[in-house]
Amino acid sequence: MTGVHYLDAKGPAGMRIFAVGDIHGRLDLLEAISQRIAENLDADPPDDWRIVYLGDYCDRGPDTRGVIEHLLSECGADARVAALRGNHDQGLLDFIGDGDAGLFVHHGGADTAASYGVSADFRSEAGLIKTRAALSAALPRSHLAFLSELPYSASFGDFFFCHAGIRPGVALKDQRPDDLIWIREPFLNSPELHPKVIVHGHTPAAEPEIMPNRVGVDTGAYRSGVLTALVIEGRGKRILSVSGQSG
Repeated sequence: MTGVHYLDAKGPAGMRIFAVGDIHGRLDLLEAISQRIAENLDADPPDDWRIVYLGDYCDRGPDTRGVIEHLLSECGADARVAALRGNHDQGLLDFIGDGDAGLFVHHGGADTAASYGVSADFRSEAGLIKTRAALSAALPRSHLAFLSELPYSASFGDFFFCHAGIRPGVALKDQRPDDLIWIREPFLNSPELHPKVIVHGHTPAAEPEIMPNRVGVDTGAYRSGVLTALVIEGRGKRILSVSGQSG
């Protein structure tokens, strides 16, 4: 199967794209990178532009509520801003919807609940039920609608954007939603070129991972204090990062 190499991949003519990695409740870093992007666009306006957030707005960091409020405002103000779905965003929906609570309970959901003024108690089934009811009541309907409507992917030029990655060998249009927000090893370890270069988050690393077939921009913002974006313009690609207090 033929594929596209990172060095050859091009964005659409005249379009500058910013693909932002996992935020995880770090409103401070989201505000900082939004400002840097705005300054970039003001200083050197392109013909067109897009901002793609790669998912995982919830959990672990201190201000999930503030992050979602910011993204709601930004996406609502300009259709060129897209927020994709991450597994932690789905995990909050699953918890609220009485589905699988494992991800939310064991991987930072208490921080999300606290940002909505809810003290989580996961020590017993009764505590879990009480927490679910309290968080369901505290979560603004606009936030629930935002999370429920998040798309799983976006594509521009030679680049395909999603939270976790793709199943190698499967056409991009046939990718399963679960793979797009959950996959790791089969995707991360694959040497083959894909139909497009995959830009993703989900798997944190100390530095952005630039490979022939993929670019990973999750630099563990909630813990490292570094939020990273890939900037694409034509054949040009560069990394944009902002730094704050480490978690």
